Amino acid sequence: MSTLPTKAYEEIVNLASKSAVSLVRFIFCDTSSIIRGKATKVERLRDRLESGIGLVKGTMAMNMLDQTQFGTGLSATGEIRLVPDPDTWTVLPYCDRSAAMICDLVELDHKPWVMCPRTLLKRQIASAKEMGLSFQVSFEPEFMLGNWVDGRFVFIDDSRCFSTDGMNRASKFINRFADCLERQNIEVEQYYPEYGPGQHELSIRHAEALRACDRHIYYRETLRGVAAEQNIEAFLAPKPFADKIGNGCHLHVSVWDAYGERNLLWSDSGLSDFGRYFVAGMLAHLKGIVALTCASVNSYRRLKPNSWSSAYTCWGFENREAAIRIPSVYWGQEMATTNIELKCVDSSSNPYLALAAVIAAGIDGVKRQLELPSQVSVNPSTLSEEEMEHSKVERLPQSLQEALNELQKDQLLMNMLGEFGPVYIGVKSSECGAFAAADDEFELSHHRSIF
Repeated sequence: MSTLPTKAYEEIVNLASKSAVSLVRFIFCDTSSIIRGKATKVERLRDRLESGIGLVKGTMAMNMLDQTQFGTGLSATGEIRLVPDPDTWTVLPYCDRSAAMICDLVELDHKPWVMCPRTLLKRQIASAKEMGLSFQVSFEPEFMLGNWVDGRFVFIDDSRCFSTDGMNRASKFINRFADCLERQNIEVEQYYPEYGPGQHELSIRHAEALRACDRHIYYRETLRGVAAEQNIEAFLAPKPFADKIGNGCHLHVSVWDAYGERNLLWSDSGLSDFGRYFVAGMLAHLKGIVALTCASVNSYRRLKPNSWSSAYTCWGFENREAAIRIPSVYWGQEMATTNIELKCVDSSSNPYLALAAVIAAGIDGVKRQLELPSQVSVNPSTLSEEEMEHSKVERLPQSLQEALNELQKDQLLMNMLGEFGPVYIGVKSSECGAFAAADDEFELSHHRSIF
């Protein structure tokens, strides 16, 4: 089975040799956004690049409790191959003599597997390219740091939002984290302590759509890897603790022409007609989109009114209670910095599925030239029924199961997911049932351990 050009084989093998790497991980992000993979000894790397590494198809039917959902049609029968993208090669600075590549899931006949989230995003990017569109994207995760002491979680700091005291207390971890990202060619944009105890945010530079998702995978891997290296805990979970603030992962998107020269969202008035259509499309499908962007039972502890996380289907300029915020632009860089921020996103989502849904919905708005409702410039929870109706403001789903029901009703999103749609809904519905049957701490602890 030949999956990569011979030149690419040689480059990867040479990089592994020069880096004194012993093990190379072939990784992927599964249905429940768990980063899984297999590793090969560097001596076998050339063979594995030729053949890929085998993976049972039933893996994509496993929920986050490792319970296989046989009703999906996926089980112990059938195999695909983990085929690495050589452009994602990186040496892992936090693990001794280890490297990784992100993989596509490929059928034995060399065709892309319909259950591969990364391939699904590639299809959306290709469709957009036919329309002369390209995307610049960044994920903006929040996380919490600390350690367990006598059964109680002690946060790394209890300082105030944006405080330098918080920077001082977390500096050892943050400096190492930033350095490890930079050594993987992931450029750090900015950093600050966030609102909650032990909560921090370190954002990375935007990239082309597929690469932005790949970078988010490596961000997650690096965060947990550095935490393990320093013997502390790092949580990306949407709501690690019921009585503490939640962790978002805001998604920033700008839409450009095919050459990346003109930002199609920008106009002197703040948002172009194209941009208005794109946002209208996102809003039209948002209740189904959140099943993919807020993809865990735990997510819906965070999506509450008055928590700056978004709880309603509305948009606004610099409105942090709106699901879609149009951020202010930077002086002298108005066109370059015009973008859309989707706030109802967290790190329990598979980034490839989340972004594919946003692109599909936005393009649907452009194709149909959907009218954008009036912007909301106040906290949407304070609107009267008449005002909500006028601006087409609705409450977002309040549970994962409710969001899955909305996804199943959304023909555009289900067509975008194709054969993967019923599998996704089956796997995620099983998580709803499993956590509903247990107590709150069971849910919270499992999400902390995975995200």
